[in-house]
Amino acid sequence: MSAGRASAHRSPTTGGLAGLYDTAPFYGAGLAELRLGELLSRQPRDTYVLSTKVGRVVLDEVEDPAARELGEKGGLFAHGRPNRMVDDYSADATLRSVEDSLKRLGTDRLDIVWVHDIAQDFHGDHWLHHFETARTGAFRVLSKLRDEGVIGAWGLGVNKAEPIELTLDLDEPRPDGFLLAGRYTLLDHDRALQRLLPTAAERGVDMVVGGPYSSGVLAGGTHFEYQEASPEIVERVRRIRETAERHGVGVKAAALQFSLAHSASAAVIPGATRPSRIAEDVAALHEEVPAAFWADLRASGLVSAAAPLPA
Repeated sequence: MSAGRASAHRSPTTGGLAGLYDTAPFYGAGLAELRLGELLSRQPRDTYVLSTKVGRVVLDEVEDPAARELGEKGGLFAHGRPNRMVDDYSADATLRSVEDSLKRLGTDRLDIVWVHDIAQDFHGDHWLHHFETARTGAFRVLSKLRDEGVIGAWGLGVNKAEPIELTLDLDEPRPDGFLLAGRYTLLDHDRALQRLLPTAAERGVDMVVGGPYSSGVLAGGTHFEYQEASPEIVERVRRIRETAERHGVGVKAAALQFSLAHSASAAVIPGATRPSRIAEDVAALHEEVPAAFWADLRASGLVSAAAPLPA
């Protein structure tokens, strides 16, 4: 697992590309934050946007990393630090988590803090209980920290649309944006288009799109949703790739540019596995993709009729 996840996002002030680095205490039990903090210490603080997460808290206690039950991400962090991790969305845990992240990252401020994995895919039928704890705990603490200038913004960092929709319906507190992983990609976007993204766009709430390559299957890998891709997904990817080759388009370019085309999309986090991939991702963002390619995807049913397409 890399130190953090690098991204390119559209800057409303410069119109160009700026660096966005996303990490979390959950990644390697704090190891990702430590490594990313070391890397970013060589760069001026105002040259990048930094986000981390709360809710999945790292403790001083020690456990066996290989024995952790991490749901669909099981085994990903087997070589992380041995610190015990717990799920705690309360006010006290949120404050402690932010303080610990600031120390590990070696910075005096966080641009964005996401409430991490507060959804059914990690908490099963108890996810609404955790959501309520976060609503009265993490959400209010993060709103206060934002008002105090300790953090710049906050929202949810999840893999499902439902908790974001529920949060958008709250009268208070009000988040600034959301990190939605895997739900607005070439392979999976119908659910997000039904209500979530139109509502976010209407209310001016930014959406950061995580996992645009769908766990790697759109970038030449074999995994979808952290597992071996099903025959149905493999066939869909084959059709997308075939269409892309016909038009001389890179699938990475298609995936990234599709995820950014919606007016609610403010950034995309590809999750590069090695430094060379970052240059590939930036090149893919600049690649010229003909309108005929998108028209073919639409005509073949590979892209929803409701999805905005890149200009």
